[in-house]
Amino acid sequence: MTAAKVVDSSALGAVLFAEAAGDRVAERLRDARLLAPVLLSYELASVCLKKIRANPEQRSGFLAAFASWVQMGIELVDIEHYDVLSVAEQFGLTSYDASYLWLAQRLNAELVTLDRQLAHAAARLRTG
Repeated sequence: MTAAKVVDSSALGAVLFAEAAGDRVAERLRDARLLAPVLLSYELASVCLKKIRANPEQRSGFLAAFASWVQMGIELVDIEHYDVLSVAEQFGLTSYDASYLWLAQRLNAELVTLDRQLAHAAARLRTG
């Protein structure tokens, strides 16, 4: 059975936009069933836009990288916003970050993130 993993925009952005940690993240995602809250697409678009604004000469490459995430087969999942608020309060996260943590908790799945605060919260959740 393929392991389910929840991937956030920091991790997926590193893969898509060939950032330093991209290869390491790609290895963690390999052969997994990937899931994310629906908001992933919005966050990735925002990351892409920031990269375009910082480096407009690389616009076409950024847009091509952004477009490729759809081919990764990531399942987008609706979240329970009320429950996410509780997770956000408990761990001092934004509601966006808490959405990823909530989904990982709900699915009993590994959370793949490069966000230190979110990774710390996931570790705290795992250890009780």
